[in-house]
Amino acid sequence: MTNPLLQEWETPFGTPPFHSIEPAHLKPAAEEAIKSAKEEIKAITENTEYPTFENTIAALDRVGEKLDDITSIIFNLNNAETNKTLQAITREVSALLTRFSNDITLNETLFSRVKSIFDSKEDAGLNTEQLMLLEKNYRNFILGGAGLKDDIKARFREISEELSQLSLKFEENVLEETNSFELHITDKNDVAGLPDGVTEMAAMEAKNRNKEGWIFTLHFPSYIPFMQYSEKRDLREKMLRAYTSRAFHGNKYDNRELVTGIANLRLELANILGFKNFAEMTLGDHMADTTDKVESFLEELHSASNPAAHRDYDNIKKFAIEHGHQGKIERWDWAYFSEKLKKSKYNIDDEVLKPFFTLGNVQKAIFSLASTLYRISFVRNNEIPVYHPEVETWEVLDMDGHFLAILYIDYFPRPGKIGGAWMTSYREQRKNKGTDIRPFISIVANFTRPTETRPSLLSFNELTTFLHEFGHSLHGMVTKCTYESLSGTNVARDFVELPSQFLENYAFEKDWLSTWAVHYETGERIPDEMIEKIKEASTFNEGYACNRQIGFGFLDMAWHTLPTPLNDDISVFESAAMAKTELFPEVEGSNMSVSFSHIFGGGYAAGYYGYKWSEVLDADAFKFFKETDIFNNETAGQFRKNILEKGGTDKPMNLYKNFRGKEPTIDAFLERSGLK
Repeated sequence: MTNPLLQEWETPFGTPPFHSIEPAHLKPAAEEAIKSAKEEIKAITENTEYPTFENTIAALDRVGEKLDDITSIIFNLNNAETNKTLQAITREVSALLTRFSNDITLNETLFSRVKSIFDSKEDAGLNTEQLMLLEKNYRNFILGGAGLKDDIKARFREISEELSQLSLKFEENVLEETNSFELHITDKNDVAGLPDGVTEMAAMEAKNRNKEGWIFTLHFPSYIPFMQYSEKRDLREKMLRAYTSRAFHGNKYDNRELVTGIANLRLELANILGFKNFAEMTLGDHMADTTDKVESFLEELHSASNPAAHRDYDNIKKFAIEHGHQGKIERWDWAYFSEKLKKSKYNIDDEVLKPFFTLGNVQKAIFSLASTLYRISFVRNNEIPVYHPEVETWEVLDMDGHFLAILYIDYFPRPGKIGGAWMTSYREQRKNKGTDIRPFISIVANFTRPTETRPSLLSFNELTTFLHEFGHSLHGMVTKCTYESLSGTNVARDFVELPSQFLENYAFEKDWLSTWAVHYETGERIPDEMIEKIKEASTFNEGYACNRQIGFGFLDMAWHTLPTPLNDDISVFESAAMAKTELFPEVEGSNMSVSFSHIFGGGYAAGYYGYKWSEVLDADAFKFFKETDIFNNETAGQFRKNILEKGGTDKPMNLYKNFRGKEPTIDAFLERSGLK
């Protein structure tokens, strides 16, 4: 069988040949690419020349380029368009990759070459980027078990291989539980309060499932508006209980044992490497490089946000009682009364805003914003193969017409797509013998679908999500680095959210919104007073929102600062970790940890605090933009040159100071959030 993944990719720009790929091609291609990569490792290890940066460190960075191309396809498809067959293949390939990675970091001869270069780095004449790559490689070897004694290496291998499987299984279970639930409504009275667009989308879902009435799911475009607008409190409760109990039902998709298994194995791995806990092990190359710094940061924000969170809660409770609510305010009441209070206070809500945010206009506006700030352009290219008919592909060009990247965008929810939104890549930028290899970047989302009578109308949160992921994509697309391991978003976890969260600020700016937001039916431009309301409402319930996210940060750190393995009830553990940020009565049968994909399925373990850490940076950066003009090309040029293009080629704080001229302070964040 001819395997297209192992042939030259004769596609536009050498993009993945999705049109030719079958599931049977994936594992054999990965196996063959691993075999080739092993030969590359062997050549480095057996090199008789004295170890140098070029023949060892730079050579290591180039190992497995074909393997990276192939595995990016496998893992990205497993997130965006998966099925049982692909999930099984991904688990098998993940095990192969973990073994291969262990073979590298546990190779004593190879490590001795790396160590000799690291030990003499002060005299090696390396530039900043080379030093960063050397330090990253050395750290990867240490964390990969290079310094372990032979009798411990076998256990290290077992743990790392098991962890790779458990994280994949965790994600599979969450997806299965998300897809398996439906709220089927046949009585028109039970859709009371829901906007027409929401009920039309639910009717389409029912029709697609060959059922009468309306079907609501746990995917965000269905779940969120239901919780905001449904007048049926019992149904809101049913939806919330279903959402917060995913993978917590005692069935084969239950994640309880996976959570403790992952956390305990991470602790054991950290202990084997000489660290007290997993957080201590992972934070070493972060901006907040110790557990004390992270915990102090979270406590500082908690002190600032907790009084505001209680104020927000009391405001909602008072409003609800004034409007006939009796009894406690439960979690399933929060979104409903919040939306009502916001509407009452600011005369604005998602249903008022959505008609101005058609997906097509939002996309054009975001592209135009990037063009204004960074002088880049986007050209649609329908010849590039895609993995699903809904995926769009674009060429990204610099101001002089020079090719920068390919951008894939996949907007809508499907059963084979995990929840949320993210940016990823099919090829990362690098230089090879002087040739600049440009990246293939992808944005994947779960936005509101068009209906039979309406285009895709985005909620305000979906607008900011699009900006967020596009900020990540800019980081990946305009990068100009030499080494793949440092390019684009390959930066410290608590720095990576700066470009994404920075771009979200434009959603609140009249000077941007007024240039493109028009009503999809009337063509009316968004009124100035509506934009003012958006700005005024930007701090609405921000105390609660900040406090809630800090609670997730506390939970993440609790799981990854375990002093000893945990064998207790995870709900008790979770409640204790988040106790000081909780405002609601406990919902029996609910659990956050079992669906906390960021830390148990993704790459944010001991790093969830980074969202708030980066928010401090982005608020400070946008304040600088506002001092000069939010569209100022010189300021934007400095942001591109010192942040977006640099990737991980220098310490994050150095990059930030090169852009800003000084270190950030928390003041701009507190002021923007209404917490000051």
